[in-house]
Amino acid sequence: MAILNKNEKVGRYVVTFFIKQGSYAETYRVKDSLGKNFFLKLINCAKLHRSQFDEAGNVLELQIAKQLRHSNVTTYHDNGTLVLNGQKFIFLVFDFIVGETAAQYLAREHTCSVYHAKQIVSGVLNGLKFLHNLPRPVIHNELTIQNIMLDLSDRIVVPKIIDFGYARYIDQSNNAYINEGISPFYVASEAFNGIFSLQSDLFSVGAMLYHLLFGLPPYFTDLSPFQLNQTSLIDAALKVRKKPLKILEMNKFELDEQLINTVCKALSSDVDNRFKTADEFLDALDGKVKIQSEQSEKGKKMTSSSTSMKKEGNGFADVAGMTELKEQLQSDVIDLLQHSEQAKELGLFIPNGLLFYGPPGCGKTFFAEKFAEEAGLNYRYIKCSDVASPYIHGGQGKIAAIFDDARKNAPTILFFDEIDAMIKDRSRQTNVSEAGEVNEFLAQLNNCGQDGVLVIGATNKPTEIDNAALRAGRLELKYYIPQPDKETRKRMFELNLQKRKVDFGIDYERLALLTENYISADIKLIVDMAARLTFRRKERKITMAALEEVIGNSKPSISIEVIHQHEVIRDKFLGVSTDNKRKKVGFN
Repeated sequence: MAILNKNEKVGRYVVTFFIKQGSYAETYRVKDSLGKNFFLKLINCAKLHRSQFDEAGNVLELQIAKQLRHSNVTTYHDNGTLVLNGQKFIFLVFDFIVGETAAQYLAREHTCSVYHAKQIVSGVLNGLKFLHNLPRPVIHNELTIQNIMLDLSDRIVVPKIIDFGYARYIDQSNNAYINEGISPFYVASEAFNGIFSLQSDLFSVGAMLYHLLFGLPPYFTDLSPFQLNQTSLIDAALKVRKKPLKILEMNKFELDEQLINTVCKALSSDVDNRFKTADEFLDALDGKVKIQSEQSEKGKKMTSSSTSMKKEGNGFADVAGMTELKEQLQSDVIDLLQHSEQAKELGLFIPNGLLFYGPPGCGKTFFAEKFAEEAGLNYRYIKCSDVASPYIHGGQGKIAAIFDDARKNAPTILFFDEIDAMIKDRSRQTNVSEAGEVNEFLAQLNNCGQDGVLVIGATNKPTEIDNAALRAGRLELKYYIPQPDKETRKRMFELNLQKRKVDFGIDYERLALLTENYISADIKLIVDMAARLTFRRKERKITMAALEEVIGNSKPSISIEVIHQHEVIRDKFLGVSTDNKRKKVGFN
């Protein structure tokens, strides 16, 4: 039962409503005399552990809170003291954050893309960098997805570290760790033995990244037989850590070897093998440093299905519209794969390469992923940094290694995002190393289909690709991915809203009419912005009015001029004049 009641006055604040209760504190939303919202944390001093006080006997959380001034950390505002029923309480007031916790986001969305997982973790690491570089460095000690707020007050989501109840100074005496209420999956093993370091926090960030990517905490196990007390939970969790870390096969196109090795390094049981600083962790996430897979306790390499993973999912069922394109790819590629012996008798093999081109934001990458699911092939996502190298001809070796691995795991789809940057027109190049990389790419493309390797390239700039890559036998089949037509836009709104709470009376036909010339990414953003608008207004369901309001305040991110430029390129590839256009493949 909450200690404070609604409308009760606490200092110069009035309680709006109760949020949550912990072992020693309660959290409330409150307002000041101007009606501005804040978070108030009410702490029962009698229930604090000795490690939650500093050397002078002050409440440690208050002393640390006063130093919090960073965009990725909750902002301290005020404090005070209360005596209730003969017990001493202190309260801390923090700026109100419009948004949700990372845990709430994961529960609502059911999955987190690699992009958003990196975005969240990068923000947390920047916040940690601030804490770890204070004059007297602070360790948070309880970094979980429950203690990360996602600030949704602007178009860009800002992760913020909250709740410093278990925080401590790095040079503080090693008092026993407070176990009650702590998730054993997030805490570094050494912390349970009273050993604390900056790397303990970095382990927790690694656990957070794992949880966001895979939907479960690392070393997760069913602990129900052990749920007698917190000590039994910790013992069971530590026992599981003696086994190698499992890397789950997930439907995430950017889950590459670098990212998986980064997760494994962050969660290493050996402190010396972990990241030493938040900056090191950030550099690994950004691909600035190459992370190699470490040896497991049994002497084997930590395996990752990063080189190529079989795609599992709903395939084309998740793709709105594009009926003609789906049918053409079914006959051009998927049927050949599913009836390979019959095809070989006729001398047919899968194509060497496909090119998905068109305006940005129209779903080329998403479609390639769903195509891999539909085909049931191994799949590897490759971005520019995966083939970049600071060494002369180093990129050639990387390209060759990618294709060699794909042949070993055939049939495999290699998806090259922004392929124009990897096989630039050699007539415009003066760099010998870059020209060599293009030559290597072209050589690998030759007859790769016969080896069970299908290359898919996506680009917004097809005219910048070397002409030799576009000829027959290489990126031989070209598919234009345009902005969605009306029926597709209607279906996109339905797909984007189906897992959210929506009001009755959503007119999908009208939404499609209101968003002519909007691209796929625009429609997803409209739905997200309507959800945020609904949240800010404290409403429970997304309404038609909210969607229309967002549309009214937005415009297509791609201009008509850009669309026309891409259509001219499409007509050139199709070999038709603007006066005699063939029917285009894709949404329309």
